Amino acid sequence: MFRALNRRRFSTGLALAPLAAGGLLSGCNSVPDRIKIGVAQPLTGPIHELGKDLLNGVQLAVTELNAGNYTVGGKRVTLEIVSVDDKSDAATGKAVAQQLVEAGVVAVIGHLNSGVSIAAAPIYAAQGIAQIAISTNPKFTELGLDTTFRMVANDHMQAKAMGSFAASQFGEVPYAAVDDGTPYGKGLIEGAVRELKAKKRDIALRQSFDDKTVAFDELAARMKAANVGVILSTLNDFQAVALIEALGKVNHTDVRMLGGDTLKTTGMAKARGLIRGVHATSPVLEAKEFMAGRAFLSRYTDAFKIAPAYGGHYTYDSMHVLADAIQQAKSAQPRDVTAMLRRISGSAPVTGSMRWDEQGEQRYAAVGVYDLGRDGWNLRIRSDIW
Repeated sequence: MFRALNRRRFSTGLALAPLAAGGLLSGCNSVPDRIKIGVAQPLTGPIHELGKDLLNGVQLAVTELNAGNYTVGGKRVTLEIVSVDDKSDAATGKAVAQQLVEAGVVAVIGHLNSGVSIAAAPIYAAQGIAQIAISTNPKFTELGLDTTFRMVANDHMQAKAMGSFAASQFGEVPYAAVDDGTPYGKGLIEGAVRELKAKKRDIALRQSFDDKTVAFDELAARMKAANVGVILSTLNDFQAVALIEALGKVNHTDVRMLGGDTLKTTGMAKARGLIRGVHATSPVLEAKEFMAGRAFLSRYTDAFKIAPAYGGHYTYDSMHVLADAIQQAKSAQPRDVTAMLRRISGSAPVTGSMRWDEQGEQRYAAVGVYDLGRDGWNLRIRSDIW
């Protein structure tokens, strides 16, 4: 089951919803006929394709679980997705988080953007609602909340991967470091710059933008003047393409770009061949890298008629592990489910296993480095000990 939350309809007549939804029935552990799962992702705006992919992963898992006669404590129940659009905006994220709380969701799979996850986390935590996010900024799990869970490696590891790989592979050339102004982008770039400086690499240019800027002619000219050979970037894919096109205008194309995981999208195909090389680090390993990935990709494309754009296999796995936790808790009360997630070593159908440490970090996380080639992104190296 799936429904998008209609803010106008939902805001009226729901004063009693927290008492009846999500299993909170008269203070007991009675399991309801329907269990609501919140999904909060950016479904409009520049990175809506990524958010839609994350929603699709949950939808595919829920469809399969419901078709398999999912039960809790021996009772047949239906899982229902309550989907909201956080618009990649922290204020909107807080507002839709409150809507999900009022809707009576048992847990939330969201958000994509680190700034949104961090802003929304206290709202979920106040009700004991688990928040399983693909966001990578370390601050998300450093809030000291019992309800925060991360699907992938955090940016401490990704920053080490970015800096270590660049220093070892690209040599002693001038570097530029450019971020998108978000907590994710600034934090990742700052970590990568520290790693490069520790390896005695020259950071010739450092600049921060917002996450919507696409006018980079001035920056491209400055990069040419500084003879930049490598650009570290946490710009969004459409911004990175615009920067690469600006570099072409000033004939400064003998340059490499190494980005974070938001660069590693199908949209970057527009930049193929325009500069010397495009590379990306990512804690979001591709589905095809896992033994069960091929079967997942087949089911996904059959269901949605498109190829995955980002990390739908991680939200798919998260939903399956969440479903396991609900079954093992024999409860649809958020605090019971959150407590079980803290203990569970969940079977993740695609990636193998999901298990969280006491802070909510993945115990089995890794970061890959990818090259943009003719047939898309190709894994170059992967490690959990950068």
